[in-house]
Amino acid sequence: MDYTNEVTHSELLFIQGTQPFNAEPPVDQLVQFAITPEDLVYCRNHGPVLALDQDTYAITVNGLVGNELKLSMHDLQTQFPRVELVAALQCAGNRRKEMAALKPVNGILWQSGVVANVKWAGVRLADVLARAQPTSQDTHVCFASHVTLCQDDDCYGASVPLVRAQSHADDVLLAFEMNDEPLTPDRGGPLRLVVPGYLGARWVKWLDTITVSPHESPNYYQQRDYKILPPTIETKAAALPLWSKYPCMTSLPVNSVVASIIPVPSASAVGKYTLAVKGYATPSAHAQIVRVEVSTDSGVTWLPARITYQEGRWSWTLWQATLEVSCEDGQADKGGKVWSRATDESGDCQAQEGVWNLRGVGFNSWGVSEWVA
Repeated sequence: MDYTNEVTHSELLFIQGTQPFNAEPPVDQLVQFAITPEDLVYCRNHGPVLALDQDTYAITVNGLVGNELKLSMHDLQTQFPRVELVAALQCAGNRRKEMAALKPVNGILWQSGVVANVKWAGVRLADVLARAQPTSQDTHVCFASHVTLCQDDDCYGASVPLVRAQSHADDVLLAFEMNDEPLTPDRGGPLRLVVPGYLGARWVKWLDTITVSPHESPNYYQQRDYKILPPTIETKAAALPLWSKYPCMTSLPVNSVVASIIPVPSASAVGKYTLAVKGYATPSAHAQIVRVEVSTDSGVTWLPARITYQEGRWSWTLWQATLEVSCEDGQADKGGKVWSRATDESGDCQAQEGVWNLRGVGFNSWGVSEWVA
């Protein structure tokens, strides 16, 4: 693949790979902002990132439709209602490095910064599909980007059930803006898919083709990647005959992360500290976060954290907690750990242990971080 025309990327990110470019922000910086600034949004790519001409860019809508479409960016921006939406975008491999500590996994060893909460703007996918007139309802909407070659296929593709686009008509967008600015190349500009509640792998960037199909996308990244295989499958060779037997991932589970801990020693008592703790939590596709709790004793006791930000159904949740702790006299390295767990409106609570899988996706054990005085 040719990377000679690669765009310039943010210098605030921790680089996990250069060709293709993959990088994430420091998580303690990430949680300082309710809406993630452009320079702190993670980059996940399977090929070169190119600057594309918005004036000549167009998308095609075809397949099982009564009216095939070709729409320019001008068409999209002037012929359909503009919609805004705050939603968290999260990579399926977020926290993969923690899962890899249990047993080796296949994939980039992401830490916990592969998530961003931003304001998207664009047009409803449902409005575009209504103009295309799908001829069947029991179908899938396949999305593809042919802008560049990918590591494992000749294009990037994904799909969602048609009913998802129609039942969440106000939420599934063809987005051309992020945080009130045109999408940059790193964010999938000029046009990307936004599917709140779904993992980032389905939010196709540089979108140029929409196909209504009786089947899911046949693309590698839909059929041979981003699937949770049984924990007994430990090698690529063992996984090879099983990819087609397991469903494609759609949503990610309830999750939370301890992003920063600032210890302040007590002025009146030796060995006592006040911990200022911050973190984030992300919802599943089923319900928004209603509670975050923290612990300093491995989950024996839990204390409520204070939710400081939440905006609508699909945003992440920012939280803070102030904890009083004591260190034993004579302890060489005074410090400890703080754990977090989140619960959503349905009562689904973050599990103590995440389940290992070969691709290292969907990890959501209790959040944990260490502090040192």
